[in-house]
Amino acid sequence: MNHILKLNKLNRQFKSGDKILTVVNNISFEMEEGISCAIVGPSGSGKTTLLGLSAGLDQPTSGEVVLNNINLNPLTEDQRAEVRNKHVGFVFQTFQLVPTLTAVENVMVPLELRGEATNQVRERAIELLKEVGLGERSHHYPTQLSGGEQQRVAVARAFINNPKILFADEPTGNLDSETGEHIENLIFDLNRKQGTTLVLVTHDLDLADKCDRVIKLKNGEVDSDVFKSSGEAVA
Repeated sequence: MNHILKLNKLNRQFKSGDKILTVVNNISFEMEEGISCAIVGPSGSGKTTLLGLSAGLDQPTSGEVVLNNINLNPLTEDQRAEVRNKHVGFVFQTFQLVPTLTAVENVMVPLELRGEATNQVRERAIELLKEVGLGERSHHYPTQLSGGEQQRVAVARAFINNPKILFADEPTGNLDSETGEHIENLIFDLNRKQGTTLVLVTHDLDLADKCDRVIKLKNGEVDSDVFKSSGEAVA
């Protein structure tokens, strides 16, 4: 089985005054292609930091991150950004849309950054907006969209580059329960259609329960790691 993500003895420390704060402590695991995995744990357990390290948004103090067979450690920030653009999708709690761009233009951004032909990119973006139920809202700006609609735009943007892996940080945290459930279904549906590996950080245990695997963090360490299909801990 191919592994899309490998973490080896990962540590992340921050200086806080005269003290060293260890947020991620000696974490190692491998993530198989195509599965869905939830990272859960109390506030301050290191979930979002671990997600950022896994995606190459941050660099570890020590240890190794291998994403789609690419070792991120020796790469420059520009090189890591290129890896993210080619292989990674993101959905954040705060949507992260560009306010001066329309919905379709926001979705187009990742492929435009690659320099791909605008007409082809626009067609793909419109198709994705139709898939998430926003075909008639493609020319609206973020301020003209509800929170749920903005998150649907963000989901479409996350999938436009056919990512190998999608990282989602509390993707339904700012939404009401009904809208949040719709966004969850969209993410899982697109995950299955495209065969994308899904890694999400969440406090929502019902959302975590929909995933194939659940990794629980406590004090920056892996407290448990369980495949939901078998109920057995991962070795």
